[in-house]
Amino acid sequence: KMLRSAAPLLLRAAPRFPAHFSASLRFFPLHRRCSRGSVDGKREIARRNSNRSIASSSVGMASNNSPDAAPPTHSSTVTLSSGETIQISGAPTLSPSEFRNAIDSALFKQWLKNMQGSSGILTKEQMSLKQVHIQGVDMFGRGVGFLKFKADVFDNETGKKVPGIVFSRGQSVAVLIILESGGEDYVVLTEQVRVPVGRLILELPAGMLDDDGNDIVGTAIREVEEETGISLHVADMVNLTAFLDPSTGCRIFPSPGGCDEEISLFLYRGHVKQETITALHGKEMGLRDHGELIKVHVAPYRTLWHMTVDAKALAAIALYEMAQREGLLASSSG
Repeated sequence: KMLRSAAPLLLRAAPRFPAHFSASLRFFPLHRRCSRGSVDGKREIARRNSNRSIASSSVGMASNNSPDAAPPTHSSTVTLSSGETIQISGAPTLSPSEFRNAIDSALFKQWLKNMQGSSGILTKEQMSLKQVHIQGVDMFGRGVGFLKFKADVFDNETGKKVPGIVFSRGQSVAVLIILESGGEDYVVLTEQVRVPVGRLILELPAGMLDDDGNDIVGTAIREVEEETGISLHVADMVNLTAFLDPSTGCRIFPSPGGCDEEISLFLYRGHVKQETITALHGKEMGLRDHGELIKVHVAPYRTLWHMTVDAKALAAIALYEMAQREGLLASSSG
């Protein structure tokens, strides 16, 4: 809803693309910590991508569909907008506070909201939600970072259960930074260790939103600063996903078969001297005392589509190219 209301504004007010990138961009040294009032280091990491090393507490992922699994020891109910009451259970490995944190979390509430929204699968009464089993929780400081649960959803016509295992991590942002120098367009990438896939990945600067999910553009700007040392301005940011049809929610879902993550993709374009490109490439960033090891890469934009496996980058390329073709982007020449 927020992005739908912001989309006309973004289309009416084309971003300013400064003649000299350095006029609107500052670099920060490696040891600098982003100042965010009362938000401490752990909260900083809480917004970051799933594989970053953080101070978290992980609890068991025992599923109740295993013949050897112990019966759930936690139980609660939630009432849907239809008035139907749904049973919520928790794995025995969860503590009472973890179970309560899970069902009270913004992640779980947003998932229920999506299920019952205008395009939700429960809205047209073709599907029914019978129960939810909370299997695991990852706490980021005092808040819930990730959830894993199993939802028993049935097709009302056939009576068959549909796949319902959910890894919940909520909203994220990523930024496509294109820098023109000497007649060549370059893109700024980060190289990070990605434990879930067991390899280093070249990807766009990105990160997770806080629980309230209200400051999407601000989060995008902060992530760029933390991961690359580049400071951008709100007026220069273009929300590429705002160009999508409003019926889509103006976000992309990279893995909807198992994860609820929804991503807003932004664009920044600017002009720099070649010395800036050289200074950026190979720069080491990240909160290293928290195990966050990031190396900045700068590559020609024309080669990006076949040098990265990052779905965020590939989706951003597609949206950027189509927006250019449709004349939705202002010229970056002046």
